[in-house]
Amino acid sequence: MLKAIIDTDTFRETIDVIAALVTECRIHVGADGLKTRAVDTANVAMISLDLSEKAFSSFTATETELGIDITKMKNIIGMMGKGDQLTLELPEGGQKLEMVFSGYQYSVTLLDVNTIRKDPQPPTIELPAKIRISGASINDGIKAASVVSDKIALGVDTAAGIFYMEADGDSDHIRLERGKDELISLEPADVRSLFSLDYLRDMGKVMARANEVEVQIGNDHPVRVSFDFADGNGHVDFLLAPRIEAE
Repeated sequence: MLKAIIDTDTFRETIDVIAALVTECRIHVGADGLKTRAVDTANVAMISLDLSEKAFSSFTATETELGIDITKMKNIIGMMGKGDQLTLELPEGGQKLEMVFSGYQYSVTLLDVNTIRKDPQPPTIELPAKIRISGASINDGIKAASVVSDKIALGVDTAAGIFYMEADGDSDHIRLERGKDELISLEPADVRSLFSLDYLRDMGKVMARANEVEVQIGNDHPVRVSFDFADGNGHVDFLLAPRIEAE
């Protein structure tokens, strides 16, 4: 069972964050809010997202799982105006999520959760370098790299005290450095890993809204990107596997 009211901007932001990696997911509903954990179809990237009940103006729920078609939700949120209120209602044992906003009344059939991949277990890895930086700054580096290549290297140079993003194309090169004046904080280690821009471009679009993003990296290890959203009432962790180049 679920009965809740939420600002449409907050709901839109939540769906946009999930849509950066997956087109469908299981959403776990409980008394403390909503949670999801999912991997993309290629098993390259993972998302873990929590949205607290504090993000809602009204929230009553019992524990249940919702199978959500994120692509369909993206189309529905396109109809929502800014600052509207969205009412969500699912009766106990129901299979249709009622969504009411701005005079619209959608009755959305949920996906069978048994057809959606089970929640993945996040790997237990320690990543030595931690960078805190604005989301807009890291998205700028991602966009700049996309001009010349389909991959980007993220790294830290401890001697110079910088976090850098660089990319090499067939004939072009781009490097963006962020030092202490641009970084919120830096826990340095000499590390460097290469990643696919196909994933980071979509992640960067939602990161760009965050005032502060924590990036954890190692040598040829996954990158973990974490940030808050929904005025601090939501939190997301992205985990992206490295791209290993052949010698």
